[in-house]
Formats: sequence, C-alpha cells, structure tokens
Amino acid sequence: MLQIFTRSCKVFGETCRNVRSCTLLAKSKQCRTGFSVRSRLFTTQPRVRRTLRSAPLWVCALGVSAGSVLVLWLKHGGSFGEPCECEQAENGHGTVGFHAAIAQSRELLRRIKDEAGAPGIVVAVSVDGHPVWSEGLGYGDLENRVPCRPETMMRIASISKPLTTAAVAQLWEQGRLDLDAPVQKYVPEFPTKQFDGEDVTITTRMLLSHLSGIRHYEKNVQKVRQEKLKKGFKLSNGQKDDVNENNKEKQKKSPTNKEDKTKEKEQKKKEFDQEEYYQKEHFENVVRALDMFKDDPLIFKPGTTFLYSTHAFTLLSAVVERASGQRFLDYMMQMFRKLGMLNTVPEKNDPIIYHRSRFYHFNKRGRVINCPYVDNSYKWAGGGFLSTVGDLVQFGNVLLYSYQMAQKKNKKNLLPGFLKPQTVTMLWTPVQNTEVNCNKDGQYGMGWLVVEKQPKCGQCMNRRHYVSHTGSAVGASSVLLVLPSEPLGTPDEMPTPPQGVVVAIITNLQSVELHDTALKIAWEFDKVRKA
Repeated sequence: MLQIFTRSCKVFGETCRNVRSCTLLAKSKQCRTGFSVRSRLFTTQPRVRRTLRSAPLWVCALGVSAGSVLVLWLKHGGSFGEPCECEQAENGHGTVGFHAAIAQSRELLRRIKDEAGAPGIVVAVSVDGHPVWSEGLGYGDLENRVPCRPETMMRIASISKPLTTAAVAQLWEQGRLDLDAPVQKYVPEFPTKQFDGEDVTITTRMLLSHLSGIRHYEKNVQKVRQEKLKKGFKLSNGQKDDVNENNKEKQKKSPTNKEDKTKEKEQKKKEFDQEEYYQKEHFENVVRALDMFKDDPLIFKPGTTFLYSTHAFTLLSAVVERASGQRFLDYMMQMFRKLGMLNTVPEKNDPIIYHRSRFYHFNKRGRVINCPYVDNSYKWAGGGFLSTVGDLVQFGNVLLYSYQMAQKKNKKNLLPGFLKPQTVTMLWTPVQNTEVNCNKDGQYGMGWLVVEKQPKCGQCMNRRHYVSHTGSAVGASSVLLVLPSEPLGTPDEMPTPPQGVVVAIITNLQSVELHDTALKIAWEFDKVRKA
C-alpha cells in the first residue's frame, strides 16, 4: 500500500509519501495545496482527471486488487478514515510565525485528550483579533466515526454565563435594567427570601457574581456550608454553629460496623451525581423554570459568601426577559446575530442542528458510553447553549475590543465596541467576597473569573491579567480564556484593538479540566506575538 501511495504522489507532483505524511505541511501555507484538500477540489484538477481516465492502465500494472483500492482512494480525495491534521487546521490570517506555537499547543491538546479519555476535542486561537489556529482531534460521533472539526458544535456548558452577562450589561447600559434593584422588581414570581428570620434582598448584581445565596444543585444546606468550611471559606458565627451541631449529630449516628460504613460510602457516591443534572422535564419559559428552586431556603446571606449557582442565572434570565420585553432566547439570538455568532444556539433536541456532536461519559467499568437524554430548558442562561470554538473566540474578541477602547486615545475611524469600555472593565474586575476554589489566583467578577496582574516578588512568576470561564455539563467540558496584551507606550501608540490572545476549547466528555491547558496555549501564542 505504501508503494501505491508513493506512486500516486508522483502523479500529482507532490512530495508526500503517504496519506498521513502531511503533518509538516500543516505548519505552512502549502498545506492547502497538498493531499489534504477536499475531494471536490481534488477532482477539479486536470491532472487528477487524467489520472482517473488512465486508471485501467494502473489496474493492469498493479493488479486488480491494488488498482481498485487506488481508484477508490483517488475518487475520495486521496484520504481514508479520519482526515489528517493539516486538513483540520485552519490557517486563518497571519499564521506565519505561529507554526511552533501550533505544534506545541497541539501536543498539549493531545495530552489532555488522552489523559481524560475524551472521544473528541476542538480548539481555536486568535491573536490580535485574527484567527490563527482551529482544529479538531478525535471524534464528535464515535458510533459513526465522524471526526471533530472546527465547525463541530458542542455543549458549551457554563460559558453560557458570560454570554448572558453580556446581555445583562447591554440592558444596563441602555437604562432598561437596574443592577441594584431587588429582583422582584422584574420577577415578582420569585418570592421575597428570608435568612435567619430576617427579610433579605437579592439584586441582579449579586446574581452576576454568585453572591445571592441561591443554591446550586446540592439541596442540603448543612452539607454545602460544611464543604465551604473545609475549603477555608469564612462563615458567620451562626452558620458555623449550625455546621457544628450537625457534625455532633452525625457523630452520634456514625456507623459502627463495616457494612454500615460501606452503605454510607455508596450513598455519598450516589449523591455526587445530582439528579437535577439529568433533568428531562421541558419548561415552556424561564419563569416556569424558577419552580425548581424558588421556594428553597438560601444557603448563605446574600452578599456575604460566594456560592456558584446555575439556578441563580436562571433567575437572571427571567430578569433579562422582563427588562427587555422579549423572550429570553429571542433576545439572546438577536444578540448572537449582532455579534456574528451564527453557530450559537440553544440546545433543543427536536431541531436538526448540523455538525452537532454526540456526548459521552464513563460508566462504572470505565468504558465510554452515550450520555442520557437531558433537557436544558431549566438552565438556558447558565448552561444551555451549543456553539463552536470559532464563535466563542469571536465573542472573546468582541469584549476584548470593547475593553481596550478605553486605552485608545485616538478613536478616529474606529467603530465603537459592543459594550462601553467602562462596562467591560466592571465585568472584568474582581468582586469582594468571591474567592473561588478552582483557581487560587483568581476571583469572580461579573460572569467571569478574573485574575489580576500581581507579581509577588522580583524575578518570580509575572502573573498577567486575564479572564476566563470554564464549563462542565452532561457530556461536555469547555473553557474560554482571554489574555489581553499589556499596555505599552502611550495611548496614542497603542495598536488598533483587539490586542491579545483568545483561546476556546470544548470537548464532548464531562469533568475534563481544561483551564490550565487553555492558559498554557495562550502563553505559547503570546510568546510568539511579543517576539
């Protein structure tokens, strides 16, 4: 077979020796003239047509079996099975100089894919607003062997939260939404809440920063508070007393034999997979979805303790709906079109959505299996959208452009940003009492995780300012990271925004940690950018 491929290459005048040997060509703009071009481009070449016409001579020379394989190979664009890497890698604009960064980043991506056992993974990177790399590894559909490509659509999980935050920020700029008004001003269906016997106020600003006290998927109040104490979070004296009393009761009822301990261990493992993740009920609108949690007690007093909550963003979607006067999904789709995010849609199960991936997880035996059916209508705002890495990078650049317009003194001939610079600065500024356990360097802003520039000592790691958001849902993990360039010189000398690196990664397997990989990739491209 190698001889067949070699002889075929000579017919086409190429230097590749087999169908997989175009990896090196993927690192240059010659890739698109190599063997990885699509079959429709292949068969339009005159020399290809001549070769197909002379196929019978090849059959005589090589034998019936080998000649048949060759003819099939030529008709299908010279490729069998999964496309080679250079076909999937998008050169974009200005990729010259980034070849080493792409190769290094591809290796990082392969490692995390192999370590996690993810069926498929897709990445996109832009530098200074220009896409420089987009590629898929593995499969979007294992059963039908459909490879991942840049256009593969996957669940973006909690990256839906920054998208919703942008919609809230736009309404706030337009004067249609008050961030500090009680949420009942817009959603009277949500009851006034109490904490320790006193009425408390929940505002839109608190919802954006996960300071509302509204629960996440875990309903057990004492369990959540105990977990916070273990991780070093500060609780009020009353909350600590409740946790201590609960611990004493547990000690009295603690299992005394091995069988009871085994049962308790199995129960804890069962509780790890919260039932609400696998919600199958469809909600006609976001206000109806509030029924899942609106009558549950608050975990913490609003404004005091960070508690990540997808349900809080469901309440936020109801606020957006009432403030805008449109159905939440209609308003979001209108915003996506305006931002050029044409491949971002709510994940509905009925519509035919081209390039939609399948979603996977591991069973108890460690085998990859299909995820169960879920209906995400209960959490559109917090984790219910499908998208591509290209759309996510586009969104990151939209906000980066808006953010950096504040640093640009001469704005002549420049279009305004989607949001005002001051607005994005507000979103990308850490909020008090929002320490997160997933990133020791960061705090939560408004809809984004924020890491501030803070070198701790001379010659130590120079911590750069960047923002990001990760996501994890049934059969999906994701990350979007924006690394703005450091201001150099005077505002007059600043290049046209956006300036910086944006990275998006999505995979069709749940519980895959992608933040560190995205940050390393961003650093690789930033090194080349500054060189």
